[in-house]
Amino acid sequence: MIYNNLLYLITVIIIFSTGSIPDAPQIPFTAALIIFLAKGGAYHYLLHHAYSKGRVSNDKQYFAIEQKFSLLAIFIFAIDVYLLDIKYYFSFLSLNENLPVLLSLGGLALFFFYLSLLWLAARKNYRGIFGRHYSAKEFVINNIKFNLPIVLPWLIINFIADFLKILPFPLTKMLASSEWGEPILLLLFFLLLAVIFPVLIKNLWNCQTMPDGPARAHMEEFCRQQNFRYTDIMLWPLYEGKMLTAGVMGLSKRYRYLLITPALLEALTPYEIEAVLAHEIGHVKKHHLQLYLLLFLGFGLVASLIASPLLYLLLNSNFFYHIINATRIDPEAALTFWGVAPMFVIMVVYFRYIFGFFMRNFERQADTQVFKALGDSTPLISSLEKIAWLSGNIRDKPSWHHFGIGQRVDFLEKCSRNKSLIARHDRKIYGSLILFIVLLAFSGGIIWNMPMELDDEANIKFVEAVLQQKSHREPNKAIWHRLTGDLKQELDKDAESLAAYEKALALEPDNPETLNNLAWLLITAGDPTVPDPERALFLAVQSSSLRPTAGHILDTLAAAYWANNMLKEALETEDKAIGYDPTNHIFYRRQMKFFLDNKWPADLEGWSRQK
Repeated sequence: MIYNNLLYLITVIIIFSTGSIPDAPQIPFTAALIIFLAKGGAYHYLLHHAYSKGRVSNDKQYFAIEQKFSLLAIFIFAIDVYLLDIKYYFSFLSLNENLPVLLSLGGLALFFFYLSLLWLAARKNYRGIFGRHYSAKEFVINNIKFNLPIVLPWLIINFIADFLKILPFPLTKMLASSEWGEPILLLLFFLLLAVIFPVLIKNLWNCQTMPDGPARAHMEEFCRQQNFRYTDIMLWPLYEGKMLTAGVMGLSKRYRYLLITPALLEALTPYEIEAVLAHEIGHVKKHHLQLYLLLFLGFGLVASLIASPLLYLLLNSNFFYHIINATRIDPEAALTFWGVAPMFVIMVVYFRYIFGFFMRNFERQADTQVFKALGDSTPLISSLEKIAWLSGNIRDKPSWHHFGIGQRVDFLEKCSRNKSLIARHDRKIYGSLILFIVLLAFSGGIIWNMPMELDDEANIKFVEAVLQQKSHREPNKAIWHRLTGDLKQELDKDAESLAAYEKALALEPDNPETLNNLAWLLITAGDPTVPDPERALFLAVQSSSLRPTAGHILDTLAAAYWANNMLKEALETEDKAIGYDPTNHIFYRRQMKFFLDNKWPADLEGWSRQK
């Protein structure tokens, strides 16, 4: 379940991280609230129906239903992000974008709310199957603590990065935002994590020091014989200690813990416990914990390498814009969705096939440690067979992160007959790791050197699509019509620009920027049906009266004077512009020279683009 929960929470983080914060929600608040409550009510009803009396009688059914409804929780969480714009309503949490990690924490809290509904519905069945009664509050808190170690590293590193950005020191800002600073920060974080995280996990999982006695003394003696150093041996109360499993955590010897569940201690003989310990020691001696960190970092690198080409392909794809226009989906939401969907597929493929490949083979490699420790695989085989039988005859059950128990037993038996298979398996793992790193570096080099800069046409297409949808959804907001007018003027679509400016002006008659930009269009338009110098002068005068010290507005007024054969006024106005905006004096003097050398209408191609 730990590995499945890892994938679930990584998926949730990707969904929330890539969802954009819109200027306004797609659906009115009342409608969104109704959908949110109806969706939550339906989820609550389905949960209680699934966990109703008699439907769940064993741990297999319990975990199967938990998995199904965890996936459903991810789906309804995605609806909250992409359809109901939950980030818009949670945006205040970021404290004016000073601490975006608080917004992420709010998103995770919402997902844990859905999981809490799941846990509350499952509580009575849990008591019947695992024999432990919890109050509703205790049960939810324990489940959150069980899952917290998965998301805590991500939250901590984001908090550190956000905090460094708001500190009043240039070095910390540079460290947090530069290309080289982020990898350094990530490396330092993982070094810290390797030291303190095992201590944190054992407390969150309520692990207790294994009491003194013959069983502990036997385990300690075996670890001394294997020259294996650790901090403590802990009883792991996973599902009330009834799960048959063991584990090891901690990169540092000083903060390394052996974990074992009470059920496993009870089920196995001392010799079989030695075999299980040999397996866990094998993980440490083969440096699997360090390699897991490498593989996690590999996923981060894969995701970052793919993000830029994906964005490039989307924004240069006509099909993407056809979908937007046909469905009237918000372009930013569409870009987010089409960016996240492939990323989700990549995540599943990476963890299921690449990460899963190494996990399965690391487990098999750890199994072979029993030959070095005990010289014989018989006790480990008998341990695995007991675990399979006591867990509900799961010997032949496949697993994406372990080989099936039957497959592990078969391999150990083959190695007993032919010890060369052990070295061959080691070579397979290390060769695969080298190939993985080489392919990662090679792919990264290719993508890094690919020309991924978006051309002007792609940028313009996206901006045009955004403005089209904004104008459609908020027709009474003048800003969208004015920006559309600006874009159309830039594209020399003068008639469309005029229509957009007229809509903006009708909504905001006293907006100086709209007045200014429309006046400029009426002077410089190449479409013979658009120019109107007399109206341009009227609008430019209005604009300058509202913002009399703005250099660019005075320049438009000067151009309007010139277009109406009022050269003296034009030159005087450009002089005023220089006085108010001296940093652009070269541009204004060039304008004055143009006025002196030309009469309206002149060849304005090139000149109008200077504005």
